Amino acid sequence: MAEVLVFHHGHGLTAGVRAFAEQLRRAGHTVHAPDLFDGQAFDSLEEGIGYVEKAGFDTIIARGTAAAEGLSAELVYLGFSLGVLPAQKLAQTRPGAKAALLLEACVPISEFGGAWPQGVPVQIHGMDADPFFAGEGDVDAARALVETATDAELFLYPGDRHLFTDSSLPSYDEQATKQVNHRVLGFLDRIK
Repeated sequence: MAEVLVFHHGHGLTAGVRAFAEQLRRAGHTVHAPDLFDGQAFDSLEEGIGYVEKAGFDTIIARGTAAAEGLSAELVYLGFSLGVLPAQKLAQTRPGAKAALLLEACVPISEFGGAWPQGVPVQIHGMDADPFFAGEGDVDAARALVETATDAELFLYPGDRHLFTDSSLPSYDEQATKQVNHRVLGFLDRIK
């Protein structure tokens, strides 16, 4: 079973993110889901991103990095949207990373170094018409990562919703999330 460090999106550590983490626990995985927003959750993504802009994106990434301290080096890093920043950074730069799951976001690998690390599988999930994932270049970064990494998969789902995997938000898409869950659990099952 894998040990997974889950990073939430711009609304904060919502009930939907907690439910996703709990599903991984029920499958037998050890899951850590730190709160990068100091207990704050936001009703709108705009409010959450406003908080992040005030605190600084580097501060949020540093909080994610700090959450990994004291944990095994052999972690799977999972990020939802904004949470992809610390997840991808740790997967690319922290020795011992087992894998990465990037949900609804991806940044160019050059952001955290020149190449994706050898032997670190990655799976990326997003909607094909999501204004953030597809419209702001994340899907292009995901395609580039898949082209250069030896074990990488990109899954695109039909739709235009951002944060479609969070069951506590209006953007939730149950059918697409079932597919994501199935693929994520299968991915984790093959991590040694």
